[in-house]
Amino acid sequence: MNVIEAIQTRRSIKHYDTNHKMTQTEIESLLSLAMLSPTAFNIQHWRFVVVNDPVLRQQIRAVSWNQAQVEEASLLIVLTADLQAWAKQPGRYWANAPQPVQDYLVPAIGHYYESNERAQRDEAMRSCGIAAQTIMLAAKEMGYDTCPMDGFDFDAVSKLLNLPEDHTPAMFITVGKAIKPAMPRAGQLDMSEVVIYNKFA
Repeated sequence: MNVIEAIQTRRSIKHYDTNHKMTQTEIESLLSLAMLSPTAFNIQHWRFVVVNDPVLRQQIRAVSWNQAQVEEASLLIVLTADLQAWAKQPGRYWANAPQPVQDYLVPAIGHYYESNERAQRDEAMRSCGIAAQTIMLAAKEMGYDTCPMDGFDFDAVSKLLNLPEDHTPAMFITVGKAIKPAMPRAGQLDMSEVVIYNKFA
């Protein structure tokens, strides 16, 4: 499957084969592709919490409007943003770059993010969003279906996952084998409404 086909055929699936199990090799392959997603300053703000404990999956479902896919999909990934990743040994993000690049970019990270809480959060959440799309398209190519989710109690999920104070959930991605197709597309807006050239009138 090529990328265009994956984009065209990926749908948000709510009903999964509960008997299907993904192998550890498949999971690690999927996450290794997610880790190639671009991030601002190469900070790699995302942390992928793979929830495979059945009891914890039930508890998360209970604080996610009882949405069945949280528990029934083969894989539940909670994409979490490390809001302070920019300050955590930033030199490692450019450790393999030429020294002049390191000398320029590593200090620039601090200059941009320090005392800029909006940038700290916005960039981390954007990075998680990009990684989520990578996961969904890669999963489709691997023969799996997915669903991105933000229908959950963020505080409750943070507590259940014992997230550090400087981390926040961004979204869930469920991955598995569909047993029921998605409903027909509900209504795509016309390109003339969503594509603006240069500036709004």
